[in-house]
Amino acid sequence: MSPVGGGGTLAGLAGPAMLLLTAVIWGAGFLAQQLGMDHVGPWTFGVVRNALAVLALLPVIAWRRRPVGSRRALAIGSVACGTALFTASMAQQVGLQYTTAGLSGFLTAVYVLLVPVFGCFVGRRPPRAVWTGVAIALCGLFAICVGPDASLAVGRGEALTLLCSALFAVQILCIDRFAADVDPVALSAGEFFVGFVEGIPFVALPSESARLSLAAVRAALPAIGFAGILSSGVAYTLQTVAQSRTPPAVASLLMSLEAVFAALFGWALLGQTLSPRQLAGCAAVFVAVVFVQLRAPERRS
Repeated sequence: MSPVGGGGTLAGLAGPAMLLLTAVIWGAGFLAQQLGMDHVGPWTFGVVRNALAVLALLPVIAWRRRPVGSRRALAIGSVACGTALFTASMAQQVGLQYTTAGLSGFLTAVYVLLVPVFGCFVGRRPPRAVWTGVAIALCGLFAICVGPDASLAVGRGEALTLLCSALFAVQILCIDRFAADVDPVALSAGEFFVGFVEGIPFVALPSESARLSLAAVRAALPAIGFAGILSSGVAYTLQTVAQSRTPPAVASLLMSLEAVFAALFGWALLGQTLSPRQLAGCAAVFVAVVFVQLRAPERRS
């Protein structure tokens, strides 16, 4: 296979382009997650988000009229990917209540390191260029997300977010395993449906139901709608399609640009300032992604 850069074809750039768009949507979606929890609890947010994602994808599946592939593989893939995604996103969502958004963003992005580490155990050993890119990206992500005076003590929120990072790494590898064997849009819908079903019992928790009301859901609906339709329905489907042609370690680096775009959206939409340190971090992550795209070979065409 030729490298993605240089002699690569436009077809070879399709996967990275879709993952770049995924990172842009997720960057904006991180703000929606924070705003939505001003009104409802994390479990309600997650359940409604997954329900909206499924509803958004069903017309797409009907319009495309494509065979889903092996129904057994689709069922197993939906449960595996859906459970990993549900537990990861909810660990992040709950963890946001106990840690800062910046530290949560960085700790979540540790999946950039965990994907190639976990991949070594399942026969997905990345090339050396990926490890170099991961090291550069982690330094950049730390500079973006964590202030110079922030405490790195591991409390409840930090522990939950590290768990989230490990589970996101598992989800990325699960997508890598099943995306080439079944229709990726059907797989996305299946994983969101699994997350919806798994989340329903948690809405009945006393801490959750105490905040649950029609008025609260209505107030949170714009944020949940963005997270459900765009961050989940569109972005995770782009991830699934793109990973059918992109190695998981390279995909994780591209998706780590989420932290860069979250910082940029915070600056553009919420008036948050970007320090020279954060700007340098954004540049480092971009350098890491470009370096890996030029040096790491494609696995699939």
